[in-house]
Amino acid sequence: MSEIKCNECSMRAKYDQNPKSFIGRFWRWHINFCPGWKAYMKSLSAEERQQVAVKYNQKKFMN
Repeated sequence: MSEIKCNECSMRAKYDQNPKSFIGRFWRWHINFCPGWKAYMKSLSAEERQQVAVKYNQKKFMN
């Protein structure tokens, strides 16, 4: 399996710069079902996963 590069994603960077941009909104919608994002979140430690989930308001990862 290839390496997960969600932390280097250009669309994620666009969301971080301007969440209301079209690309930013598309990326936020996309992470709700993206298998790569789910694998990325599972690869993080519990503390890091919590921080990312809060930052992007993903309740399913807030445990």
